[in-house]
Amino acid sequence: MEDIVQIKYALDTFYFLICGALVMWMAAGFAMLESGLVRAKNTTEILTKNITLYAIASVMYLLVGYYIMYSGDEGGIMPNLGLLIGSENAVEDVLAGGDDAPYYSARADFFFQVVFVATAMSIVSGAVAERMKLFAFLTFAVIMTGFIYPIQGYWSWGGGFLSEAGFSDFAGSGIVHLAGASAALAGVIILGPRKGKYGSNGQINAIPGANLPLATLGTFILWLGWFGFNGGSQLIVSNIEDANAVAQVFVNTNASAAGGLIAALIVARILFGKADLTMALNGALAGLVAITADPLSPGGFQATLIGAVGGVLVVFSILGFDKIKIDDPVGAISVHGVVGIWGVLAVLLTNSDATIGGQLLGIISIFLWVFITSLILWIILKAVMGIRVTEEEEYGGVDLSECGMEAYPEFTSSKK
Repeated sequence: MEDIVQIKYALDTFYFLICGALVMWMAAGFAMLESGLVRAKNTTEILTKNITLYAIASVMYLLVGYYIMYSGDEGGIMPNLGLLIGSENAVEDVLAGGDDAPYYSARADFFFQVVFVATAMSIVSGAVAERMKLFAFLTFAVIMTGFIYPIQGYWSWGGGFLSEAGFSDFAGSGIVHLAGASAALAGVIILGPRKGKYGSNGQINAIPGANLPLATLGTFILWLGWFGFNGGSQLIVSNIEDANAVAQVFVNTNASAAGGLIAALIVARILFGKADLTMALNGALAGLVAITADPLSPGGFQATLIGAVGGVLVVFSILGFDKIKIDDPVGAISVHGVVGIWGVLAVLLTNSDATIGGQLLGIISIFLWVFITSLILWIILKAVMGIRVTEEEEYGGVDLSECGMEAYPEFTSSKK
């Protein structure tokens, strides 16, 4: 019997780690997506942001974030403060059995959670692209990943008051995606739009990305990584019921992404008369965000429809933010914020245990906490160190002003 317990523990730990590795690979997806949707002169800087924010998230969540997120009292608002991630599960505790016995490694849980934190921070990166100072962004990443994200994460996944209120968010449409978008929205408001994006008479000027093949590759990477994002959140795979559940999560995740992409492409064709690739890519991501709050309860066709609604929403959201001069170069606020809200509400359609009061409380709490704290932090950073590059630096590209190198030097006019 002890051998069976050990095998189950090893299997669930291994599955957890592999899913975490898939989510970590989403960092590459965000890097490729964002570098494809910005202009060539801003590519090196956005790649630097993406790989560095992952490292910052890993360190900050190790030092304080994980402890904050999983150390508070049940039903509480403010978690406990402390350092590091605690001890590993003891063999005797695992073999003792019972409902309270651990069934996967505590270190596997930490690794799986830390890649979620990095995902939330990656959302901010694209929204503030092409005009923000690199070290202002990285300073924000320290606070976001170490404190802002873990506190609201504790409210739900750590057993805080949202968990007690019945807020249901399986893999993080609200906890991860809405949180990241809320921080991004605060940053974009303080930062302002890119030069030339909006004209004085109200026109909206398109600023095309430099590399759509990279953006498409990034979307495929994110689509792949999302199977770990949602599938790993089942937390266990070593019995028939949970193995079937994981398979259903994979099917629904894929179906929702497909539904989102197709719906966004159709809407773009109706509105613009053309097949807009960037809208299709954001439609796929919107479908993934939409199903993340509950990728288990729906059937495959229901998941496709949930994703399709997300795909429609993201097109109109991107257009709507442009009308009010909220400049988001990659559509991150629409994909992760607007559709994140839809994903949390869509839980009510297929999960009878969810309540509209609990879901609305979760949406409002996450948004207000992350948006207000981020807004304050962005204002402080603006006053202390400045958050925006000069107009001349923005015109020349932040690659040179912030990183001192270009991503595509052989194509620049300075080369003979």
